[in-house]
Amino acid sequence: MNATMVYAAAAACLRHPDEQLLAALPTIARAADQAGAAELFAPLLAHLGGHSLTELQACHAQEFDLSRRHALHLTYWTDGDTRRRGESLLRFKKAYRDSGLLVDLAGELPDHLPMVLEFAVQLPEQGFQLLQQSRPSLELLRLALRDDELPHAGVLTAICATLPGRSPEDRLSVSRMAGVPEQPPSESVGLAPYGTRLPLITEELS
Repeated sequence: MNATMVYAAAAACLRHPDEQLLAALPTIARAADQAGAAELFAPLLAHLGGHSLTELQACHAQEFDLSRRHALHLTYWTDGDTRRRGESLLRFKKAYRDSGLLVDLAGELPDHLPMVLEFAVQLPEQGFQLLQQSRPSLELLRLALRDDELPHAGVLTAICATLPGRSPEDRLSVSRMAGVPEQPPSESVGLAPYGTRLPLITEELS
């Protein structure tokens, strides 16, 4: 499986749906096929191609923005809304800053999965390291999508398949593998509210 092509296709189809995404579906499908992951991407591509843009945006908002059940912010799965999450977010910001790339967060937190995947496309070694460090979060998100039978589950399966070792079968196995809680911990002291915009990396470098 071609990891870079998996990341490129996944980054495109996991972001908030817009007209640009719909126009790119044939290109994404070709990339998934060339990456050896066509079957895993097929359910999500069929979903994206089978509904109106308004329906897709409403679905995305419901599943990923209004609910944390399928959070695309990787540190949420291991740190929840706790004080240590801020330190974890800084790890992503530092990786972007140290890379020399001008990464525009566009109002997102730096651990937003589509952004991390795009970074991995541009700088495979550094991006792979971030994804590997976030393996428990990726596996927990994969399991949540699988359990709720969302079409995005196959894309997370493809992402996890690019990382070393077999994917755990359940949350308890993820917890045992990486020493993380089965559910995100809850504590809000000392952390900005979920979704609060952090300074852009480009702003820090200016």
